[in-house]
Amino acid sequence: MTPTIPASASTSLPADWRDLFALTKPRVMSLVIFTGLCGLIAAPERIHPVLAFTAVLCIAMGAGGAAALNQWWEADLDAGMKRTSKRPLPQGRLDRTTARDFAGVLCAASVFLMGFAVGWLAAAILAISIIYYAVVYTIWLKPRTPQNIVIGGGAGAFPPLIGWVAATGHISLMPVVLFAIIFFWTPPHFWALALFVKSDYAKVGIPMMPVVAGERSTRRQILIYTVLLLPLSVLPWWIGGTGAVYGLSALVLSGLFLALSLRVAFRERSGPEDTMKPEKQLFAYSVIYLFALFAALVVDRFVVL
Repeated sequence: MTPTIPASASTSLPADWRDLFALTKPRVMSLVIFTGLCGLIAAPERIHPVLAFTAVLCIAMGAGGAAALNQWWEADLDAGMKRTSKRPLPQGRLDRTTARDFAGVLCAASVFLMGFAVGWLAAAILAISIIYYAVVYTIWLKPRTPQNIVIGGGAGAFPPLIGWVAATGHISLMPVVLFAIIFFWTPPHFWALALFVKSDYAKVGIPMMPVVAGERSTRRQILIYTVLLLPLSVLPWWIGGTGAVYGLSALVLSGLFLALSLRVAFRERSGPEDTMKPEKQLFAYSVIYLFALFAALVVDRFVVL
C-alpha cells in the first residue's frame, strides 16, 4: 500500500526559501552543474562569459525544477522512506501546490532563457532532459521496472551535452561520448546506494534492482557496468578529443572504480549486522569519480603533454 504523508504534516506552514531550495536536491544539482560547466569549458569554441554563466544557470534551474517535480510527484513515497522522510513535503513544511508551481516556473524559465539567450538547440536538449527525468523516469519507469535506473540514467547524462552545445551550437561525437560515460556510470553509482537502503524501497513498493532481482544479481550487474565504463571513460582520449592528462586520469580513476566494484561484486553479506561498508565506499567513490573525471577533462583542455 502506498504510504501517505503523516497527519501531523497535513497542515503546511508558509513556504520558506530553504524548503524551496531543498526541493531542488542541491547535492545532486551540484554534480549536474559541475558536469554541465565542464562540458561547456571543454568544448572547442568559446562563448561570452555572460552567456556561459547564463547557460550554466539554466542547467541548474532545469535540474532543480525537475528535482522539485520529482519530489512533488513522490511526496507520499518519500514519507514512507527513512532516507527521504525529512524532506519538506513529507514534513508538511510546504504544500504540494506550491511545490508544483515552483517546479513548473523553474523548468519553463530555464528552457526559455536558454533558448533566447544562448540557443534553441541547447534549450531543446534541456527540455528533453527535464521531461526525461520528471516524466519518463519518475512517473513511468521508477514504479514499474527494476531497469528504471538503467533506462532513466539518461536523465542525468544530459548536462555536459547541453553545456557543449551551448558553447558550439551543434552536436558532435565528443559530447555524445560524455553523455554515454554518465549513462553507464549511473547504474553502479545508484545500485551501490540501493543495496544499503533496500528496505526503504521494499517498504514503499519501488522495484529497485536489489528488491526485485536480489543482492547477488545486483552486485554482478554493478560489476558489468563498471567494466563497460572503463574503456568508455578513456574513449575521449582514443578519438582524439582530449590529451594524455585526461586519458591517464580516466585510466586511474576507472581502475579504482573497478577495484571497488570487484569488492562489492564478490562478497556476501555476513548477516543483518553487516554495515555494508564496501557498498557505502563504492557509492561515495562514485561521486568523487565523476567530479574528478570531469575536472580532468577541463584541466586537459588547458594543459598539453
